[in-house]
Amino acid sequence: MSAHQLSDLIRFARHNSPFYRALYAHLPPDVGRLTDLPVVDQEKFWAANTLHDNGVLTGPLAEATVYKTGGTTGAPKFSVYTRDEWRTFVTAFGQGLVDTGLRPGHRVADLFYAGELYASFLFVLDSLAHAPVDNVRLPVGGAAPLESTARTLRDFDAQVVTGTSTTLCRLAEHVVAQGGRLDAVELLLFGGEALFEDQRRLLSVAFPNAEARSVGYASVDAGLLGRPVPGPDARVHRAFTPYSVVEILDDTTGEPITEPGRPGRVVVTSLFRRLMPVVRYPAGDRAEWTGTGVGHFRILGRAEEGVRVGPVALYSQDAQDAVAKADTAGRIVGMQLVVRRWDGRDGLVLRLATAPGDDDPAALEPLADAVLGELGAARPLYGESLRAGFVHPMSVQWARHRDLVVNPRSGKLVRVLDERPTA
Repeated sequence: MSAHQLSDLIRFARHNSPFYRALYAHLPPDVGRLTDLPVVDQEKFWAANTLHDNGVLTGPLAEATVYKTGGTTGAPKFSVYTRDEWRTFVTAFGQGLVDTGLRPGHRVADLFYAGELYASFLFVLDSLAHAPVDNVRLPVGGAAPLESTARTLRDFDAQVVTGTSTTLCRLAEHVVAQGGRLDAVELLLFGGEALFEDQRRLLSVAFPNAEARSVGYASVDAGLLGRPVPGPDARVHRAFTPYSVVEILDDTTGEPITEPGRPGRVVVTSLFRRLMPVVRYPAGDRAEWTGTGVGHFRILGRAEEGVRVGPVALYSQDAQDAVAKADTAGRIVGMQLVVRRWDGRDGLVLRLATAPGDDDPAALEPLADAVLGELGAARPLYGESLRAGFVHPMSVQWARHRDLVVNPRSGKLVRVLDERPTA
């Protein structure tokens, strides 16, 4: 990124966007460094980015494609791209697909979700079309019946399947339940959510010859974030230079982190979006620099994938770590945290999915005890709160992967379900 490129973007946003004009009103006119700029406040950004009388856009909504996004706050909002911006977006992301192992002639099934202004299906399909290697695109979609999806993959001998981790796992569970497997698949490219070790075990049964890798790191609101870095850790990505700038900021001070291994929140600046500028925008994730290459960082999960049960703060990763330690036989293939409230106290339910045929409650009871023991040891405050009468005991609910709740629009697994009454 050149200083001129950044200063030009800042100047353009200040001059044409009421939101950024107000945000930078206290700054000198010649400011040109990212660290001189405030980080965007999510609530204020989306409050200004409205359908009517929009305060974020730098011009009228006369030529653009409109997509729906949850931002990083859950409630659907809208993000816009001009045709030139979208072309840049998918071309850059398509270049990153070669790092996943995409080879000339690969037949790729797109199982992301389409419709209702959702972007992921079109985004991946267009990225494949703009990739620097020839490929055959199979636009299946995530809402197609699992039976017909599996049949399409077999009919075309699909070698690459891309979709959310949850969609891939549900397909795998269906294939295994039918007593089959898809040997032709070489790559499983997941995106939109993390892929955990328990899910990898399920995928390996249905797709025994496939390697699971990240399709890339991007979002419709934040734009380009990271292209995959080949290697054993699918969480490692590198910035899409020169299209965007990724920063990792200290959770407390907000200062940029430069040393490897220190977690912080991800903030992104897009250098090609002008209609809806994205400058020091929180991506909603946590990450750390790896120190293994220029701009290499490891995604550590969603910043909001946590919940408070009584006085105890718990994160989805805490439960994943507990499962990994307790489930040495690899029987658990999916997990969801469910928080409920009854009799005036909160309680945590671990909804754990097993593979088809592994559903004997008596045989699973020792595994449930082991998982709860590991999580209790990792979060001793829960036990203290239980003894003090603040919370109910943790419990396990066994399920199938298809029973885990997903976002109906995106198909992504809802890792934390808060079922407590709000009224």
